[in-house]
Order: sequence, then structure tokens, then C-alpha cells
Amino acid sequence: MTCIILALCLPCLTRENTFNREVEKKLVENAIHNNIGWAKNKDIRLLYSGIANDTNYLVVNPTNRIVKGIQDVKKSEAFWMSPDFKAIRYEIKDLTINFSRSGDVAWFFCILDDINEWKGQPANWENTRWTGVLEKRDGNWIIVQMHFSFAQN
Repeated sequence: MTCIILALCLPCLTRENTFNREVEKKLVENAIHNNIGWAKNKDIRLLYSGIANDTNYLVVNPTNRIVKGIQDVKKSEAFWMSPDFKAIRYEIKDLTINFSRSGDVAWFFCILDDINEWKGQPANWENTRWTGVLEKRDGNWIIVQMHFSFAQN
């Protein structure tokens, strides 16, 4: 009987022992930064490497635009890759990252300043609340859902 209980618990013990919260937190933080930082050099491959490549991917923007699925993201490529769009800089403040008990899901909250230009004019999101959910898939942290909002004054 003891062998059966030990056999059932062994996978749980192994997973807990292999999950390094600090290492995983840095990997998640890197994925979050890449999700905004890709735009500076228009590295679209970096963007796609960090988001869910499926129909369940979801982004809710403060402009009431909702991106549903990877195909919606691809429809926006012309905007982001246009020479009229220029990413200037971004800053992520007060980033908080949490993990599920299993260690394969993370969620975050921060304040984002995303400074850009469109046709030489400011196109900024400042003091933007940004939340998101990431899932570890095939060893990589992938953003599966994000929500951006502006505080009401």
C-alpha cells in the first residue's frame, strides 16, 4: 500500500522540486517585455514567438477593440509594420507576477507607458493598466490573454 501512495505522489514531488520560482519569474518577465519591445525593431517574429498561436488568444484594448485569435493579430500587421508607425520607448512599472500551484500558468499586473508615433504625431498609451495570463507550452512562456485599460479621472 505504501508503494502505491508513493508512486502516486512522486510526480507531484518531482514537479515542486524542479520549479524554480525566481528563474521562471525572470522568463515570464522577459516574455512580457518582448511583447511590447518587439515593436522598436519591428521584430514580428519575436512578437509571434511569445503569444498563443491559436483561436483562444485574446487581447482587450482600452479603445474597445478586442483581438480574438491569432488571425486577428495578423490582420493588424500592416499597421505595426507601416513606416508611419514608430515605437519610441516603453516603461513597465510595478510589475507583479504570480504563478499557479502547478507552475505552468502565470498572471501579471503592471502599469505601462508605451510611447509611439503615428505619422510623426504622438500615439501613446501612458499610465495604462496592463494585465495578462501566460501559459508554459513546450517549455516556453506564451501570453494567452491580455487586458489594457485607462484609469478614469
